[in-house]
Amino acid sequence: MSDPTFEVIFHAYPQSPVAEKVRVAFGIKGLAWRKVEIPRLPPKPMLTALTGGYRRTPVMQIGADIYCDSQCIILELERRFPSPTFMPTSDQGLMWCLSRWTDGALFDQTVRHILGAAGDQLDKDFAADRGRLYLGEDWAAALKQANADLPHLVSQVRAPLSWLNTQMSDGRAFLLGPQPAAIDAQFYHVVWFLRGRWADGPSFLSEFKDLVRWEANVQGIGHGTCSDMDPQDAILRAKSLEPTSETGVAPHDPQGLSVGQPVTVQPDVNGGEQPVAGTLRYADAETVVIERSAEDVGNLCVHFPRSGYRINLL
Repeated sequence: MSDPTFEVIFHAYPQSPVAEKVRVAFGIKGLAWRKVEIPRLPPKPMLTALTGGYRRTPVMQIGADIYCDSQCIILELERRFPSPTFMPTSDQGLMWCLSRWTDGALFDQTVRHILGAAGDQLDKDFAADRGRLYLGEDWAAALKQANADLPHLVSQVRAPLSWLNTQMSDGRAFLLGPQPAAIDAQFYHVVWFLRGRWADGPSFLSEFKDLVRWEANVQGIGHGTCSDMDPQDAILRAKSLEPTSETGVAPHDPQGLSVGQPVTVQPDVNGGEQPVAGTLRYADAETVVIERSAEDVGNLCVHFPRSGYRINLL
């Protein structure tokens, strides 16, 4: 990792549960990485300069390639650092399918649960930002409803935790057996969020003895080796290098994409977020990469997952 071209730079803030998922992934790989701490709330000018407007946490940077969304980050980590693997069994396809639920519906359910439990105690600016992001345009009414529905929301989270507890009841160390996998990190960030951000989280989780044992095993993995980096240094790193993403579009693309097309990419939800504009460089079933240039950051490739993101042709 001494070559700056290949150094992993991680843009996140400590309280982010999705960032914790990736930090555990770093630990599974035993990686050394650089930490750029970003604000919890917009504006995030140093981050969005690199992403072209994408404001979600976390973002990974390797040289002049920028990886948005933990799904895309974990894919790229496995490609670049294949050993130890995130996929220690032959169930890779099932794990990725399951991760779309852990990172999607299950996480969204947990966000509503935690926001609803906090109620009026939430910081107003934080409530407005995250409420709009996760609850939609009428977020204030949805937040009140979440508070009223809290017992129901707790029951909806309790069921999958019971399933996880059953999975661990044979004494295994991790969800798939003796070796940690990406799916451990993808479930763990929900448990970490519940324990740390809900006042009743520790007592609620104590019901699940085998799950708590698994939680301790995941904590024991650690986060790899981290050192701080100034955000301006990260921008200068990007500006001094050229992106290395491959070029092309895989066959059978449903949108008929082609290299060089002007496009925008954004999360496929009504979160009020700014689309990222650029020209298409690469696309397959899992990933889309767009090129963009700006005077302050140089030439960049911004990588997104296909699942959960919308590509609009301009």
